Amino acid sequence: MSKPVKISGKSQRAGVYVKQPTNYHAFLPKPLPPEPGIQLSGELQVNLSRADRSLGRLDGSIQTLPNPDLFVYMYVRKEAVLSSQIEGTQSSLQDLLTAEAHILQPDAPKDVDEVVNYVQAMKHGLSRLAKLPVSVRMVKEIHEKLLQNVRGAHLTPGELRRTQNWIGPGGCTLNEATFVPPPPHLVPEALGNLEQFIHAETQLPLLIKIGLVHAQFETIHPFLDGNGRVGRLLITLLLCEREVLLRPVLYLSHYFKRHREEYYDRLQAVREHGEWEEWLDFFLRGVAEVSEQATQTAREILSLRERHRDLITSLGRIAGNGHRVLEHLFKHPIISVNEIQKLIGTTYPSANNLVNKLHGAKILKAFNAGNRRNRLFVYQDYLDLFQ
Repeated sequence: MSKPVKISGKSQRAGVYVKQPTNYHAFLPKPLPPEPGIQLSGELQVNLSRADRSLGRLDGSIQTLPNPDLFVYMYVRKEAVLSSQIEGTQSSLQDLLTAEAHILQPDAPKDVDEVVNYVQAMKHGLSRLAKLPVSVRMVKEIHEKLLQNVRGAHLTPGELRRTQNWIGPGGCTLNEATFVPPPPHLVPEALGNLEQFIHAETQLPLLIKIGLVHAQFETIHPFLDGNGRVGRLLITLLLCEREVLLRPVLYLSHYFKRHREEYYDRLQAVREHGEWEEWLDFFLRGVAEVSEQATQTAREILSLRERHRDLITSLGRIAGNGHRVLEHLFKHPIISVNEIQKLIGTTYPSANNLVNKLHGAKILKAFNAGNRRNRLFVYQDYLDLFQ
């Protein structure tokens, strides 16, 4: 086997490209932290301060909600949809909620199961934090949940890749690829170094550290499929593990999707030119922007809840059951008359009357108006806050 040869003309701050025996060039990332160290000054320092403040406000605003877990329920699902859409899925938030409610939709996108799996992977990771730190083992478990019985399930879910992968236009070869991650035999060592960095004591601010971890994970690209989704999950899991967030409510997929080209360009500039500060500046702007949006959404949820509680109170005798239904809608925004009947423990005609009142008050909107036998209704104003 011939000895790999370094490519000249590339910054070696993040790693080096090396020529492989079959003549393609793969990138070998250097262990974190970068050398020379991150220069925390100027605009980067300003954006770090803004991101820290915005994240703190978000965490505080969530605690003011009557039931923060209901906000988390929807926010996790919004992230599942957006993160999956970056990878090419077509399913919407409403498609996901419909699938989780086991409502059959003949025209539902076939990839909705991938989004359902994302929710399960996130829930699994969060539940494991009580006993298992963020680690290679956890990453493998999350990956297995993500690809279970969906597109990519044949690509060894939960196992590190044993073949070379690459990133580039469809149909391109290894020699034509935009980026070629490290060869498979070097992946375990690279991930091991990343795990050591995650748990090492360091003077780096936490958000800087998490930004470095995300970029390094995407560079290692340890799986044959699902790397982007797992890498985005890592951001939230690390924030929760360090208790910067008491609940998992920061998700950057919306930001990454809107700035998709810049996102990939910044990651590639780290590899080719060692531009860590520029990547971190982009990352921190995303943390601040998404935190501020989520804080605003939390305020709007409070406002919506109070407005609809007042509206239901004005309905008279049915108000008590109406309030119970309203609270239920914050977790299950798609509902049937039969479900409401079970929820409030009344007769079907009474439940149907309540639904008609809520529909008339424009709190509920008909979901499948053409189906008289099994009418479904959606809490559309609430869903719209997450669209």
